Amino acid sequence: MDRTRFSVEDDSSILDEMPLMMSEEAFENEESDYQTLPRARLAQRRRGLGWLLLGAWKLLCGSCCDCLLRLCRRRKELKARTVWLGCPEKCEEKYSKNIIKNQKYNILTFVPGVLYQQFKFFLNLYFLVVACSQFVPSLKIGYLYTYWAPLGFVLAVTMVREAVDEVRRCRRDTDMNSQLYSKLTVRGKIQVKSSDIQVGDLIIVEKNQRIPADMVFLRTSEKTGACFIRTDQLDGETDWKLKVAVGCTQRLPAVGDLFSIKAFVFAQKPQLDIHSFEGNFTREDSDPQIQESLSIENTLWASTVVASGTVIGVVIYTGKETRSVLNTSSAKNKVGLLDLELNRLTKALFLAQVVLSIVMVALQGFVGPWFRNLFRFVVLFSYIIPISLRVNLDMGKSAYGWMIMKDESIPGTVVRTSTIPEELGRLVYLLTDKTGTLTQNEMVFKRLHLGTVSYGADTMDEIQSHIVRSYGQVSAQVTHQASSSTTGGTTPSGKSQTAGPRVRKSVSSRIHEAVKAIALCHNVTPVYESHGNGETESAEADQDFTDDNRTYQASSPDEVALVRWTESVGLTLVNRDLTSLQLKTPSGQILSFHILQIFPFTSESKRMGIIVREESTGEITFYMKGADVAMASIVQYNDWLEEECGNMAREGLRTLVVAKKSLSEEQYQDFESRYSQAKLSLHDRALKVAAVVESLEREMELLCLTGVEDQLQADVRPTLELLRNAGIKIWMLTGDKLETATCIAKSSHLVSRSQDIHVFRSVSNRGEAHLELNAFRRKHDCALVISGDSLEVCLRYYEHEFVELACQCPAVVCCRCSPTQKAQIVTLLQQHTANRTCAIGDGGNDVSMIQAADCGIGIEGKEGKQASLAADFSITQFRHVGRLLMVHGRNSYKRSAALGQFVMHRGMIISTMQAVFSSVFYFASVPLYQGFLMVGYATIFTMFPVFSLVLDQDVKPEMALLYPELYKDLTKGRSLSFKTFLIWVLISIYQGGILMYGALLLFESEFVHVVAISFTALILTELLMVALTVRTWHWLMVVAELFSLACYLASLAFLSEYFDRSYITTWPFLWKVSAITLVSCLPLYIIKYLKRKFSPPSYSKLSS
Repeated sequence: MDRTRFSVEDDSSILDEMPLMMSEEAFENEESDYQTLPRARLAQRRRGLGWLLLGAWKLLCGSCCDCLLRLCRRRKELKARTVWLGCPEKCEEKYSKNIIKNQKYNILTFVPGVLYQQFKFFLNLYFLVVACSQFVPSLKIGYLYTYWAPLGFVLAVTMVREAVDEVRRCRRDTDMNSQLYSKLTVRGKIQVKSSDIQVGDLIIVEKNQRIPADMVFLRTSEKTGACFIRTDQLDGETDWKLKVAVGCTQRLPAVGDLFSIKAFVFAQKPQLDIHSFEGNFTREDSDPQIQESLSIENTLWASTVVASGTVIGVVIYTGKETRSVLNTSSAKNKVGLLDLELNRLTKALFLAQVVLSIVMVALQGFVGPWFRNLFRFVVLFSYIIPISLRVNLDMGKSAYGWMIMKDESIPGTVVRTSTIPEELGRLVYLLTDKTGTLTQNEMVFKRLHLGTVSYGADTMDEIQSHIVRSYGQVSAQVTHQASSSTTGGTTPSGKSQTAGPRVRKSVSSRIHEAVKAIALCHNVTPVYESHGNGETESAEADQDFTDDNRTYQASSPDEVALVRWTESVGLTLVNRDLTSLQLKTPSGQILSFHILQIFPFTSESKRMGIIVREESTGEITFYMKGADVAMASIVQYNDWLEEECGNMAREGLRTLVVAKKSLSEEQYQDFESRYSQAKLSLHDRALKVAAVVESLEREMELLCLTGVEDQLQADVRPTLELLRNAGIKIWMLTGDKLETATCIAKSSHLVSRSQDIHVFRSVSNRGEAHLELNAFRRKHDCALVISGDSLEVCLRYYEHEFVELACQCPAVVCCRCSPTQKAQIVTLLQQHTANRTCAIGDGGNDVSMIQAADCGIGIEGKEGKQASLAADFSITQFRHVGRLLMVHGRNSYKRSAALGQFVMHRGMIISTMQAVFSSVFYFASVPLYQGFLMVGYATIFTMFPVFSLVLDQDVKPEMALLYPELYKDLTKGRSLSFKTFLIWVLISIYQGGILMYGALLLFESEFVHVVAISFTALILTELLMVALTVRTWHWLMVVAELFSLACYLASLAFLSEYFDRSYITTWPFLWKVSAITLVSCLPLYIIKYLKRKFSPPSYSKLSS
């Protein structure tokens, strides 16, 4: 088996030929297993000539553009560096400036940039060409203002909107760059702006101040030599992280001594990974020279905030090279799918327009200057693609944004990008963060299980009474021992409890042991807020340990929940530093413990341990807590652990197994010597250290099992169920641990109880990824849980295959994801599935993902506003997503689809009339309606009723939320497709033909009567067609219809140059207009009635 794996690893060329279906267990699989070539490779072969013409052209253009870009801005290669303390001038090369820049444009690029963004769309470019053609006298058809006024209006609105956004971004950047910091120099402290900080500077950062650049932590005002920082804007985690100052510089007597030593930091080249760092600190002027290795705990990354004390650091990375900037992708201009579809339809209309013009010229017989006539016909039929399409859609989008913000059911919702509200109705994938988005990130202790007895939230008072009683007895024993020792005898340390036969412990003593273990085995530090000067400080031995100003800090909120619980039952952690901790008993007595060793939690070991010596008795105890999978083999045999862990997990609780082992002084001394030796070894250090620790982890006494609940946000479960029923696939991307992520996936019902979960094994190379993907392929209908490292390996070698398999899963959980990986997953889904994606998060670490997605939603949460400011839509709670998508997404898409097609119909109907008119009058390129008639038709006569379609709705909001399955239809894009477009084209041709031929048949003598009859019938037809399209009437729609009709009737009095006033007040005019309008509209009303009767849409069945 191993031989197979090694051969697979070594020869990567074999892997290219090997089918992904091959398994490690049996290469003699069935024929059906040998799906030798994945879809991607087949697709490449099928491309053929089409690809050669289109793809190759795109490739050529793309590569040329890339080369030009690379020449314009050559990216400097990132290198490792040596940084001398306080000597920026000694740097070997010039590093990037410490400037934050989120602006898209500058003064020179603003106008060209905005114009490019507008005219890269075919629709706008087409209008520009048509408008410019009117400057040529021989091509001039009508008045210049009929072409330039709408185009100028669209561009002006766009430029103003972009300018406002750009000014806001510029102000935010200026605020960040001009923040002042204290810089240490030989002459003392000076104030510098954040943007003037350089690599090598010694910067002082006060409590609650943002760290301006990536630094190595040299000194702190805290006596422990460590400080806490808040990293919520970097990795999304709200718990504080403990950072340790470099020992050599922390031991210096005064701050000024940093300039009296000759020292440098060697730092690795700037990288994306925020969880790792490798470097060395070297002091040259001592004999022998001092060297200290630097790791992640000695770093202070930019965008984090100092939470305790004052820190001094040496800057190692600035500006673009900081971890936070490397993990932030630049914002892209988002374009909705509906806009792209309309862009395609306008290209089809343009093609039809050119063909129609060629037919006209051909029927003329290509006589005279036919080329000029051809262009005149193109301009004449330019109303096929109406410029009001852009204006109407942009105004519609603004209206939808206003409706979303005014919806009282989702208060506090803000629409930041007004161009993509229709995207909310087309989503297939929802990628969500976990901490703060699905959960409140507030841990609550729920259950303690001792094997024979279990305590829940309602029986915690029993534990409290046991603790009060047992510590009362202990203190009595201690006073008795103290009095006996003064009279002559001493108790041998470490032997008092272990001596004597093992008897079954009482429940009270077991609770005492369990609570004590939970109170000692952790990495929590109590922090006190002193009321005098607002400084935070770790408690000192002589300080008053009052409960009201104590807060706990740890790298895991689970640990804080456990320590808070021990405080609630009577055993309180009051002080901790790097070498000792102190507990306060219910009676107020202080128990002191000396910390001998700490074994921190890692994702590989899944457990943490601590060895402490109780100062009053001298007892040495090794406590350990961890995940059940890691602890099951370490603790003594028992018959309840596995079953109870399963029960708690089903309740959505995060379980931890707690165990202990008493050590004699000799045992500990032996362990310490072996452990120190292992830590100094140069080869396989981690393996040797783990082996020594494992020698202790045998036959440990199982104390208890704890259950902690991460409280979910309000209504998360029903919201996720609603989204699932709507056909939306949900992926959870989190920076948290695998166990935590799996637990939340279960408790939030992201993964249903009946579903299996496939945890993707940790893979580090191509061969392992190959075998693990095969194992995963055999699983059906199971949720996938994968870590960021394994994901990276899979994407490097088997991108297409992995995405194909993952997309078949009902739910996917990616844990330990970096911000860049989150964005990468979004991009992958967009490329491989061509479906619309939505990303939702609440922290600075979610910004890249939100910006990469087609639609980004930010939640204003505890982790600040960074995500909500970068998002397209900002909400206050996760549960608002349901209404945002089901109701507003549906309405925005349906309304825009109807509005877009109706505006096109309005242009096509008049172009059909123009074509009929020209063909009757010997194919003359003369306009049918001139000047104000055309402007009035597109604006005041029909604009309000057509725009009132933004108030239409096919389903009531309650119905859309009750039947989320209706959302599935939207993702298929049936409201705006070539089929619906073709139906509107046929309607336009029929109506345009009837109106024009009818007017030509029924007019008597004057040509001006043709204009009067056809134009009046056209206006009435448009108003009736709006009424036909509407599904739910709103009072404003009725007002718009009546207002437009009144405007037209009133204008008849002023348009004497177009109409014969004496004729339009006669009966013949009225009956002719009525007859033509009836023939053009009645058949469509009959067809609509029959369709509703015999083939009603799904939503109408629900409405009835």
